[in-house]
Amino acid sequence: MTMSGPKTVPPFAVISGAQVQRALAGRARQITELVEETYRIHGAGDSVNPPSYFLRFPDRPSDRIIALPASIGGKLRVDGLKWISSFPGNVAAGIPRASAVLILNDHDTGYPFACLESSIISATRTAASAAVAADWLTRSRPRPSRVGFFGVGLIARYIHTFLAGTGWSFDEVGVHDLSVEHAAGFRGYLEEASSGRITVYEDAEQLIRSSDLVVFATIAGEPHVSDPSWFEHNPVVLHVSLRDLAPEILLASTNLVDDVEHCLKASTSPHLVEQLTGSRDFLAGTLDDVMAGRVTVPADRPVVFSPFGLGVLDLAVGKYVYDEVTRAGELHVIDDFFHELSRYGR
Repeated sequence: MTMSGPKTVPPFAVISGAQVQRALAGRARQITELVEETYRIHGAGDSVNPPSYFLRFPDRPSDRIIALPASIGGKLRVDGLKWISSFPGNVAAGIPRASAVLILNDHDTGYPFACLESSIISATRTAASAAVAADWLTRSRPRPSRVGFFGVGLIARYIHTFLAGTGWSFDEVGVHDLSVEHAAGFRGYLEEASSGRITVYEDAEQLIRSSDLVVFATIAGEPHVSDPSWFEHNPVVLHVSLRDLAPEILLASTNLVDDVEHCLKASTSPHLVEQLTGSRDFLAGTLDDVMAGRVTVPADRPVVFSPFGLGVLDLAVGKYVYDEVTRAGELHVIDDFFHELSRYGR
């Protein structure tokens, strides 16, 4: 590789969650465009996105920590790793389920140059991905006027924020959660953020049948929705939490993913369909296939988008945050973080 100048060790910086939030606030359109472009770069093969690694614990089966290594080309040219934990029991203790850091590595030297608080970055890239999918998957049908949120944690809030921030408005917003308290809290958020009629549904079937666009954002570990007739009105389903829908639902739908190899792992609903049928024929393709015109989305059957969540998206959003914080002159550099830089100690 030809270098334009000598290699140097980059300074190492730490970017807090407060800085991340400031850098991303009010930027839904910009981030959604960035995520869409990242999908195109990934679809063109200018990326490396190995399988995620799941650290699980025999004595804590509901907890996990996931490593997402990745490298993205294009104008971004950055490598890195998201290290994100999911401890559902945190919620009962009043703290968020997920916590994360993102490490960015220099393209030329491999040196880490930033550590960013990443639960906000992760939620942001997930929400932006959902907004991109909602846009592209509804272009062949009337724009949905009724949205339903099945599961109402942080991710659901971010998805609603990104839908609103990219021009969506709804006549009706439906809410369903196993926790009455959480459903009420999400309704309170919606009353401040949304102008449409808000309905809290105790019954999951009623929520789905009342929604043209359905967002699944739960912590379900296995399918709990199994009746295809609930989807007979052909909604677009953003299956963000990946494990809510039984194989029967997917087999009766048009199925799209963000990345085939990633999504057909770890007992996701699409993975269960592959195991059941021994085939991947149930997949229509990827979201990038739709954006590139290689796949046409029919309007006469349910459409299910199941995004595994790609590390390249975290890198793209993380590098955006890093550049914004740098531009604002607020980068906190840790002096002498890399100390042993002389091979012979001189």
